[in-house]
Amino acid sequence: MQIFAFLFLLAYGRIKLYVILQKGCKIMRILIKNGHVLDPKTQYDEVSDVLIEGERIVRVDKGIADDVDRIVDASGCYVMPGFIDLHVHLRDPGLEYKETLQTGGKAGARGGVTTICAMPNTKPVIDTGEKVEEVHGRARVESPVNVIQLGAITVGQKGEELADIAGMAKAGCHAISEDGKSVMNASLYRQAMKQAKESKISIFAHCEDITMVEGGVMNADEKAKKLGLKGITNAVEDVIVARDILLAKETGVQLHLCHCSTADSVKMVEEAKKEGLPVTAEVCPHHFILTTDDILEDNGNYKMNPPLRSKEDVEALKEGLKNNIMDVIATDHAPHSTEEKNKSMKEAMFGIVGLETSAALTYTELVDKGILTPMQMAEKMSYNPAKVLGIEEEKGSISEGMIADIVVFDPKREYQIDATTFFSKGKNTPFDNYLVKGDVRYTFVDGKIVYENTRY
Repeated sequence: MQIFAFLFLLAYGRIKLYVILQKGCKIMRILIKNGHVLDPKTQYDEVSDVLIEGERIVRVDKGIADDVDRIVDASGCYVMPGFIDLHVHLRDPGLEYKETLQTGGKAGARGGVTTICAMPNTKPVIDTGEKVEEVHGRARVESPVNVIQLGAITVGQKGEELADIAGMAKAGCHAISEDGKSVMNASLYRQAMKQAKESKISIFAHCEDITMVEGGVMNADEKAKKLGLKGITNAVEDVIVARDILLAKETGVQLHLCHCSTADSVKMVEEAKKEGLPVTAEVCPHHFILTTDDILEDNGNYKMNPPLRSKEDVEALKEGLKNNIMDVIATDHAPHSTEEKNKSMKEAMFGIVGLETSAALTYTELVDKGILTPMQMAEKMSYNPAKVLGIEEEKGSISEGMIADIVVFDPKREYQIDATTFFSKGKNTPFDNYLVKGDVRYTFVDGKIVYENTRY
């Protein structure tokens, strides 16, 4: 009976194999040479070497000549803390035909993402501590990158009664979210915020007043009229952003606003920060790059929630990122099958994949064009997300003693995005064939290389 218990714990990651085998085994030492190290935590910005021993960074310096097991040449590349994506739909459990812990993890590794926050709108919905633990256990075995399973706010995401918030917090969910919808009952939502505050976790808010959507599938403008499609106004998002900020002000909970898409969302986040409220916000690449004008035909790959907005909204989002009003770049990675997306926007599912393209798109459209500095890119994709999750003492930094979650990013390589090569099961992106600059060469998780770009 004891051997069965041991195997069960081992399979679900409760006992890590490397700990069992470590006695008598050599700890791996890897040296990353001559890379341009960017550390947002310390503002270190130098061409240097990074020495990894086991799962930790043990030294960052120039000219390290220690004996090591492997040398990784990072000449001409940025060496950044591994990206932390706060907004990913892994679809596992229950919707594995769209994505799995394994395929989503591989897609993340390819995109330089070392920690994924998985949204709870799976089948069944992740609404108990036991369900959080189950995903965490499986992810330690199946995914090459770290997975933090977020919990739902209400049972089954039905908006009727609160989920097991304290139990999920104890299981390590770090945040709760009703993503894919908003909790429309403000009183119930306020109770959830109070419990999240007591449990020292965050609220990740999907801001959408469902009563105002009215069957809309894209931004409400002249393009929608031209295509004969129903529109979604900016107010659908803005009304809930305002409500959630006010409730965060009252309850004191850490509020993180997901996938902001409007100019007024940026304004409200700025005002909240001026007031010193515990509010952070994220922007997705598709929202700071594409506008409704880029939708040339009724194509399901352009259907996302919130929708692509106007040029004015896009400029406001970019300014918000530049001026550090908007804290985080996340993907809202939402894979669907080809059958679910290859149809009119009236019938297609909402969603776009992004794990494998976010770094290249961010570098191409924000860094290479002088809107963000490379340090700001690392800050918004690594350090700020770590702070939102409360894990900045271990992750989000390239400094001695930190866990060696690292991405080596080549800013010179130019290529066209090819969705057919994605590791993700989802190929649903309007960025297929999009010309980008910048590619991940290596991804390290806990000091181990989990992705090495074979195109070099």
